[in-house]
Amino acid sequence: MIVIVDYGMGNLRSVQKGFEKVGHEAIVSGDPAEVRRAAKVVLPGVGAFPDAMSELNRRRLIEPVRAAVDSGKPFLGICLGLQLLFETGTEGGRYEGLGVFGGEVVRFQLPHEFKVPHMGWNKLDIVRPSPLTTGLSSEPYVYFVHSYYAAPRDESIVAATATYHRPFTAVVHRDNVYAAQFHPEKSQRDGLTLLKNFAELK
Repeated sequence: MIVIVDYGMGNLRSVQKGFEKVGHEAIVSGDPAEVRRAAKVVLPGVGAFPDAMSELNRRRLIEPVRAAVDSGKPFLGICLGLQLLFETGTEGGRYEGLGVFGGEVVRFQLPHEFKVPHMGWNKLDIVRPSPLTTGLSSEPYVYFVHSYYAAPRDESIVAATATYHRPFTAVVHRDNVYAAQFHPEKSQRDGLTLLKNFAELK
């Protein structure tokens, strides 16, 4: 069973419906025991990094999420869920993340003609093969809404980038852990392909 982690911050039903559209059942749950029992775990998220970590802690979900990562079962972070996988978030200060990946989450620093948050459709540039991005169109466009992006310490985990004035991390993948900065559930065919790829991982 795919479990979408409910910590009160995320477009949960849209993610669930995305999986349903590609023929896979997923449940939304904030129950730590259910997260532990899941065959696959999805960590979505919309909002501020420190608030998200506070809610995960308050709902006793940090350890089940870390256990899911450590177990080797397929794990997918989406948008803020990608950012939370890093060591440090810099929104309104410096805050500890889940620490799955080394590096920090930083705000776009751009010329004035580039609006922040970055919002809209951007081309995905695949930089190394990943099961998550198999079968995407030759020029995949996906939907972003974010003011911060991940700056990994280890560049080898970056599977795809997108460009907003300069390239930034759009997909990361290491071992059983995958994450997308964009919203696959809002990214039409290519986004649904990504969700299907994740759902069918062994």
